[in-house]
Amino acid sequence: MIRVEQIRKHYDDQIVLQEIDFQVEHGLCLGIIGPNGSGKSTLLHLISGVEPITSGDIFIRNEPIRQYTRKELSQQLAVLQQEGLPPLGYTVREVLEMGRFPFQNWMGKDRMDASELIEGIAEQLHLSTLLDRKLDELSGGQRQRVALGKVMVQQPEILLLDEPTTYLDIRYQLQFMDYVRKWQRECGLTIIAVLHDLNLAAQYCDQLLVLHEGKQVAIGTPNDIIEQERVTQVFGTEPIIIKHPVNGAPQILLQPQEQGIE
Repeated sequence: MIRVEQIRKHYDDQIVLQEIDFQVEHGLCLGIIGPNGSGKSTLLHLISGVEPITSGDIFIRNEPIRQYTRKELSQQLAVLQQEGLPPLGYTVREVLEMGRFPFQNWMGKDRMDASELIEGIAEQLHLSTLLDRKLDELSGGQRQRVALGKVMVQQPEILLLDEPTTYLDIRYQLQFMDYVRKWQRECGLTIIAVLHDLNLAAQYCDQLLVLHEGKQVAIGTPNDIIEQERVTQVFGTEPIIIKHPVNGAPQILLQPQEQGIE
């Protein structure tokens, strides 16, 4: 579905990413992890087509991404940022309708009647009673659900997530990721997600890609990737790693390191 081949990204003389090489099969979720400044969001911007590649290539369905127009790309691929929607004065229904923009003609007419689709997604995300409410009247968790609904209405085959749970509390983090996984399983969605929380990444991603200082350190299953030596090498901390008692995913327990404080 997605193939990244020897990607490099420079800003003038600054090398941000180099020799990034991986692929994501249809219907899988790849989590991108790494410390701040490792190039995670930049890589997502390259895959989304927002930023140009310095060298290398990205393929979607075996076609170079540069061959797609912005509209063609947005009919296949959707992006959800950290804070999916600013608290603007639009209603929930209006925001969900915006998800159909890639399918509208020059007169603003959709090729299909999307009202049933929008109502169904609103029901799935428990937004039906909020459809006429304005965004600035909603909580952060509710707004992020609306943002998810907007990209669901877009009906993409590929979803890019850029730290979508950063501003959510524990309950809404799990709720959001459960919604995404349910959508993935029902529709065969292919996902690439930048995640800060390694425990969430290990539970919800099929594979993990580790970046450090703009370089690809490793790629593999969560069990392959989340191990003590690698976490220490990349994140500079010495964790305790255990198996989740229910699903067996590797989970990290942090240890205070007061002796290192000066």
